[in-house]
Amino acid sequence: MSDPPAVRRRVIVSGRVQGVWFRESCRTEAVARSVGGSVRNLEDGTVEAVFEGPPAAVAEMVDWCRHGPRNARVDSVVSREEEPIGEGAFHVY
Repeated sequence: MSDPPAVRRRVIVSGRVQGVWFRESCRTEAVARSVGGSVRNLEDGTVEAVFEGPPAAVAEMVDWCRHGPRNARVDSVVSREEEPIGEGAFHVY
C-alpha cells in the first residue's frame, strides 16, 4: 500500500502570535511530523505558515495553529489549499 499523495495548506494566524515564539514552536512541531513548508511574520501582526506533506500530518499542523505555543492567543486561523510543490524542509523566515 502506498502513502497518500502530499497536500499543501497555507494558513494565516491572527491574535497575539508575534513575539511569543510562535514561529520556532511551529518549526519544531512541523519537523516532528515530517512536514515541509515555512512560517513567517507578516507586517500586519499575523503569522503566515505553509505546510506540505502527508494529509494527516498537515491537518495536525493546521489544528496546532488554532492554539499555537503557550504564550500565544490565537483569534483566528484562515486556511486554504494549494497545489503541492514537493517541499520537504521547513523554514523560518
